[in-house]
Amino acid sequence: MSPLDRSTELRKALEQLECSQQRQLAARFVESVLPLARDERIAKVIDIVRRGKPSPEELEAARKMIKAAIVDSHCRCGSECDWKEQATYFVARAAAAAVAPENKCVTRNAAWEAAVNARMACTCAAIEGEDMSEHECEKQVEIAREFLNALQPENTSA
Repeated sequence: MSPLDRSTELRKALEQLECSQQRQLAARFVESVLPLARDERIAKVIDIVRRGKPSPEELEAARKMIKAAIVDSHCRCGSECDWKEQATYFVARAAAAAVAPENKCVTRNAAWEAAVNARMACTCAAIEGEDMSEHECEKQVEIAREFLNALQPENTSA
């Protein structure tokens, strides 16, 4: 069994990443579930992260944009729940983890937070009846493996 086959091992592996690496991996987790989202701001935020090292100003603008997307998609207590909108909410929460401030990025494990919110988005989509033929947990393990393997040459040459 691979060390990343269980969620606890995946979480521990993600905790070892630097903030910029967590942002990049979180963005990849979000990209995996982006088709479940109805809000174009989420894709814009992920694009900012994926372009490389965003400036503090870009990150702050992205945080404000994603916070607005989260508020706009959040189901209100006592109202009829739209599961597609709720999926958008969780995709937006995952994207928020990708632009978390540096101190929250490391202490709260931004990549793991993105992974869990992406899984919740899939659960909402499944309730709505969308075909979830591939399990998100398995996809995330594969995404993380690819990401961590790509880091290996950097780590050995340092």
